[in-house]
Amino acid sequence: MTVHIHPSVDGGVKKGTGSFAGGTLVCKCSDRPVKVAIKGDVAHNHACGCTKCWKPSGATFSVVAVVPRDNVKVTENGDKLQVVDASATIQRYACKACGTHMYGRIENTGHPFFGLDFIHPELFQEGGWAAPGFAAFVSSVLESGVQPAEMDGIRSRLKELGLEPYDCLSPPLMDAISSHVAKARKAA
Repeated sequence: MTVHIHPSVDGGVKKGTGSFAGGTLVCKCSDRPVKVAIKGDVAHNHACGCTKCWKPSGATFSVVAVVPRDNVKVTENGDKLQVVDASATIQRYACKACGTHMYGRIENTGHPFFGLDFIHPELFQEGGWAAPGFAAFVSSVLESGVQPAEMDGIRSRLKELGLEPYDCLSPPLMDAISSHVAKARKAA
């Protein structure tokens, strides 16, 4: 049985160009699609198993990356955007018509990732963005209906794709969070 992770990686993880200057994210609407301009390349691109991230039909994982908040600008049909869950740490702005998550923003200035917006790079009209480098919150796919017996196959497929599976974020991101917390405690 073929394990489907996400359409953008199932055929193999495509390397980025290393010189991606940004592009336009487009929702799935055929009429008046929402468009969001992104300046520069993405960082910390990964497959995410959490149940909050938007996934295209048939995907077990989302593919999500971050960009500086100042590099994100809604350019067309922003009137179609709404926050999915106002109580969530990441305010995910989705198209009201098709449900596609266009970007997620953290408003809490004390959060370690404040200043970064979360995007789904497969929505770019252009190619060449930095490739996913790991898989996060892998066990969380169980919350979306994946059976425990499938997990060995999922982890094996992720490793085969070169996406090291973690049940949290990657070690460098976890280090960044812990460093932020330590600095905040010293400052208090």
